[in-house]
Amino acid sequence: MSDTALSPVNRWLFPGWVIFAVANTAAMFALPGQETIPFHFVYISIALVYGFQPWPLRKTYAILGLVAATTGVALAWHVKNGVIGWEETAEIPLMAVLFLVMVWHVRRRVAAIREAQRLADSEHEMREMQKRFVRFASHELRTPVTVGRGFAELIRDAQPGSQAAQDAVVVLEEFDNLERIAARLLTLARMDETATVKPSVVPLNALLERTVTRWRPAADRDWRLRPTLAVVLADRQRIETALDSLVENAVRYTEEGGRVALAAYAEDESVVIEVRDDGPGIPDEELPYVFESFHSGPSRGGTGIGLAIVKTIMEAHGGGAAFRLRFPVQDPPSPAAAGQGEPRHQGVAVTA
Repeated sequence: MSDTALSPVNRWLFPGWVIFAVANTAAMFALPGQETIPFHFVYISIALVYGFQPWPLRKTYAILGLVAATTGVALAWHVKNGVIGWEETAEIPLMAVLFLVMVWHVRRRVAAIREAQRLADSEHEMREMQKRFVRFASHELRTPVTVGRGFAELIRDAQPGSQAAQDAVVVLEEFDNLERIAARLLTLARMDETATVKPSVVPLNALLERTVTRWRPAADRDWRLRPTLAVVLADRQRIETALDSLVENAVRYTEEGGRVALAAYAEDESVVIEVRDDGPGIPDEELPYVFESFHSGPSRGGTGIGLAIVKTIMEAHGGGAAFRLRFPVQDPPSPAAAGQGEPRHQGVAVTA
């Protein structure tokens, strides 16, 4: 530990200890027959100072050797004068060994703290690198996708009905996938950068109807919607993003004609938004990783971004990381106020 890292109080620890140790060593010479108390004060004080201010090993051995020598001379002086017996001097090596054991434990603790700090710094750097990559990738993907889409549309429109036009349609679909991935990356980067929630009154029935209306043309599924009168106070854009991520998962893991059902209902003291499908579900071995960014198990496919976005959005609203995520509720207003769009609940829970 360098001197520059020490606080003003710690800077005085070692000089203060030196003065205290010299005073107690002098007391050992001056107080024949009562040398035991100042002797132990010297070793107790050196242990306390080392606990706050671990020294390099060479300095530690030098200081311990000096302490053992001076206290040993004091005890030997009293032995020579017949005040104490030689057996009293056995405390010198015993106290030195006890101090060295303490030094070993302190150094292990310091090493463990440094390793924990190194790992924390490494993890922080990895997260920063991931954020930079996400922002860069989402930005850089946009230009080539836009240019490629323009040329593909020209080919499709120039030769309608031809094989080239059909191939262009496939290319355009892949560009749609790339645009969706770029948008997801940008959303994830923004969610990591800020957790600020801008709450507003969100009628859940309108939110669910809008979601189904947008997804129905893009996915041939048996869409089902259960009407609800629930109104929540939440960040509309983020909740819609989270809901889209869950719906996209449901679409990915169901076949054409498969059932995807959206509902919102009161449960206990919360309101739950639920997305259900008749797909195969997620294997048990993949459940611990479903909310990790960019993790996609062999049975899941996709980019591994969707549920990470859901997790980040719900945590920004005060929820946790589970498939069923809840918000605290507030006292429900009167029916008249609810009809005017006043919030009935402070948040929304999502179940996949």
